[in-house]
Formats: sequence, C-alpha cells, structure tokens
Amino acid sequence: MNSKYKIVIVISILLVILSLSITTVNYVVSLNTTQKQLKDQSLPLSLDNIYTVIQKHIIQPYLVSSMMANDTFVQDWILEDEKDHTKIKQFLRSVKNKYGMFTTFLVSEKSGNYYNQNGFLEKVKEDNTNNKWYFDFRDIQENHEINLDFNEHLSNSMVMFINYKIVDSNFNYLGATGVGLKISYIDDMLKVFRQKHHFKVYFVDQKGKIVLSEREIIKEKTIDEMIYLRPFRDQVISKEPASLEFEKDGQLHLLNTKYIPELNLYLLVEANLADFTKDVKQIFFLNLFVALFISMIVIFITIFLIKNYNKKLEHLAGKDQLTNINNRRIFEQRLSTHMDLFRRDKREITIFFMDIDNFKSINDEFGHAVGDRVLIRVAKILEENTRKSDIIARWGGEEFVCAFINNSKEDAISTTQRIRERMKKDYIIKELVHFEVTASFGLTQVNEEDNLDSVITRADNLMYESKQDGKDKITMGEEN
Repeated sequence: MNSKYKIVIVISILLVILSLSITTVNYVVSLNTTQKQLKDQSLPLSLDNIYTVIQKHIIQPYLVSSMMANDTFVQDWILEDEKDHTKIKQFLRSVKNKYGMFTTFLVSEKSGNYYNQNGFLEKVKEDNTNNKWYFDFRDIQENHEINLDFNEHLSNSMVMFINYKIVDSNFNYLGATGVGLKISYIDDMLKVFRQKHHFKVYFVDQKGKIVLSEREIIKEKTIDEMIYLRPFRDQVISKEPASLEFEKDGQLHLLNTKYIPELNLYLLVEANLADFTKDVKQIFFLNLFVALFISMIVIFITIFLIKNYNKKLEHLAGKDQLTNINNRRIFEQRLSTHMDLFRRDKREITIFFMDIDNFKSINDEFGHAVGDRVLIRVAKILEENTRKSDIIARWGGEEFVCAFINNSKEDAISTTQRIRERMKKDYIIKELVHFEVTASFGLTQVNEEDNLDSVITRADNLMYESKQDGKDKITMGEEN
C-alpha cells in the first residue's frame, strides 16, 4: 500500500478514535453527574418542595378537619341534642366556603344524623354499605384518617375524605367531622409533578396500602404488589427518610421517602433516571454526529492536502526545476519500463543524447542568467517537436536526452534533425546571445541485449563523436 494512504488511514483511525473517546467520556461524565445531581440534590429538593405543596393542598384540609372537630361550638351543639339544624348547616357551609373545600360534613354518634353544608342528608346505619366508612372509622384507635370513597349525595366521582373524631372534654366519642376533596383535583396535582418534573408521587399508609396516587399511572393498590419495591418494604414504611435505588423494566429508578406525621402517611417520590438522562443521550448522539462529521471533513481535507502535496513532491522529484521537463531519475524509470515492454511487444525505441555546443562560452560571456534562459528555451523546443508518448529530459548541465517510443528509426532521425535546425534558427535564442546556438547529437536504437546503462552510454558516446567531428551534427549508431 502506498505510504501516503497508510498515513491517511492511520490519521483517520486516530481521529475517529479520539472523537469517539472524547464524546464517550463526556457522555459518561455527564451521565454520572446527572445521576449524582438527581440523587443528591434534585430528588431531595423536589421531595421538600412537594411536601410544601402537599402542606398547602392536603395538610390544610387536615388542619381544617382538626379545627372543626375541636371547635367548642360543634361539641356543644352535639351535647345539646343537636338543636337547630340550621346552625350546623351554616357552620359547615362557612368552613367550606372559607377554605374552598369540595364538601364539609358531620355525623353525630348520638342521633346517627349525617349533615353536610346543605343540611341533613341521612341517618347512618350499620347495614348500609355506604355508611360502612363511619363505623370503621369509629372503631379504630386513631383520631383521624384519610378515606377514599364514593358518596351518592355528593357526586359520582371519587372523593378523598379527611375524617376527624369529635370528643368531649372527657374524651367521650361524640361523632365525626371533616372535609372532602375531589380526587380529580389530587390527580391533577400529582400529574403536574409527573409531567413537569418527571416525578411519580404517591402516598402509602402503615400497612403499605397506596392511599393517594395518580390512578392511571400507578395501577397497584399496595407496595407489596410492586415487585421492584417489595424488598424495600421496611425501608419505605419507616419514619426515617430513605433513599433507594432499584431496577424497573431494565431501567434504574430512584426513590426518596418522607414520613408525614400530620397525615400519618408516607410520601414517596419516584424518578426514572432515563427521564433525566434523555437530554444527555440526545446531546451525546448530536456530539457524536458532529464529531464524526468534523472528523470526516478533517480526513477529506487531509487526503486533499496529502494528494496535493504529494503531486507537488512528485513534480519536484520528477521535474527539472529550471526547465520544468523530466529530470534524469524519471527518464531512467520510464525508459526502463518501456524497455521491458520492448522485449515483450517488440516496440521500436530510439534514443538521442544531445549537448549544447560551446555552452560554457555563453555562461562566461553573457552570464548564468542568460545561460539558464537558453536552457529553458531549448527544453521548450524539445517539448514542441516531440510527441506526448516520447520521453524528454534534462540529463544535467547543458545535456538533454530524448527517447522516441514506438517510432521508426527514420522518423526518429527526421525529428532529431528538425530539433537541431529549430535550435539553430530559433529567434528567441538569437536575441539572447546574438548568434546561432547549435547542439551535437548521438542517436541509437534499443536492441534486445541492451540495458538502461548500455543504451545511455552508447548514445552518449555517439554524441561525443559528433562533438569531435565538428559539432552541430547527428551521429547515428550502427544497428547491432
């Protein structure tokens, strides 16, 4: 393989490897940085921000429920045998309107009456499945709970009820009160967290039941149904904050937990690392494309420059710098090739060797600059009077050589004679030196026994015979 192509291939490979290495290293560093930032900063900070929003949207209703249950008016009204239903109706309506609740309610243990902001609704009964929530809540030890349920008196959508027990000064159970929020509102809030911040937010109770979640996204009802979370159950249901990593569907997920004592629930914020590295991957592929594209441009420029410089080097290496015709090295290479073809195809090759007569006197009388211009003009005459298939060259000094390729001996003699006469009569040379410049020629044909040195030596000797015989002559060698 040509050495110039080896250089191009090596440069190309190194450039591509360098581009891929830098791009890949940047990608890995960015990926690790993104993961570390998500784990150490974004997720914990988002957890706190979400908790703040939860305080505003969920804990506030919890506090309102607590306030209702501890209001002395409510307690006294129940203890006074619920006189004047209009008063409790007005109380519930004022709370609803003041805090923007979907509904407010109260159930009296003594009468079994169920009230909301519109007044009396029904009497709760243990055999009524719609009232089961009340009796279940009454029998638990906790003084409050969050309950998700349908209520035919409110709407056909699911409502989140925040229930709170009413007790007197002696802690005797008087009933239950609280507020209700539409789950669609909670869904919208959780959807914002997911769509805007790429976090899944849900709440579980101490039993691992998923109490609040974006129902269309999280289908499971308990964390035990989440195979990927099951091994971390004890860490999730813990009052100590936890930061977990697990694989889900072949992708790395991060989970942070926080216990909310006001609700007695656990806040879980889950993030899929792929959602946060998507931009990093897109930038990686963009950088990779740009790097390879630039590498290709550099490679093509390198190839172009190497070819260009190679042509210049070949030209400098193969051309005579003064006359811009072939130098001795190229003449020998090309003649050697044609001699090999001559032995195979029997093509005739005739060579002349010429030397400009009295050239030293031109340099001595007119200077080397004029001598150089004479040499340039002689080379031009050789170019104009030979074929492209012929090989002409400056042998050195004032000596020139020409090989007529696949040309008869007679045609070679005729061409050589024409060159000799053109030199002698050339008006440009006469203007330079003010006299006729002649040359002596030695002409010979290549035979099968010849090698490169023998045929050049023979032509050179014949040229010297022309010099000795008076110059301005062509001496033809005898055929072997």
